[in-house]
Amino acid sequence: MEEKDLQFFKNLLTRWLAELLDHADDTIEGLLKSGETLADPLDRASFESNSRTTLRIRDRESMLIKKIRKSLEDIENGDYGICEDCGEDISIERLKARPVTSFCIRCKTKRETLEKLTGK
Repeated sequence: MEEKDLQFFKNLLTRWLAELLDHADDTIEGLLKSGETLADPLDRASFESNSRTTLRIRDRESMLIKKIRKSLEDIENGDYGICEDCGEDISIERLKARPVTSFCIRCKTKRETLEKLTGK
């Protein structure tokens, strides 16, 4: 992969990471500020439901943050854009669609097919 492409993905991943970390801070701050007791049971149920949904989203974002950090580490180590299964280069188009991918489309398709067959 060319240096300009690596720099593009490094900038993209760094911005994405910063956005996700800002969201995480906002969530924690919002939950701490909203520690008020809601007297109305419907208001409380609605608040708790919204809080659970927000926390599920943040949990998914937490997994994405780990993938972004690994991708940034791979850029530094010279491993970014190389499929973990076959060792071939991952296409730039695939990386633009999914910058945190570790697999070329062929290997990812094989993995998904195997997951469907085995249920794992």
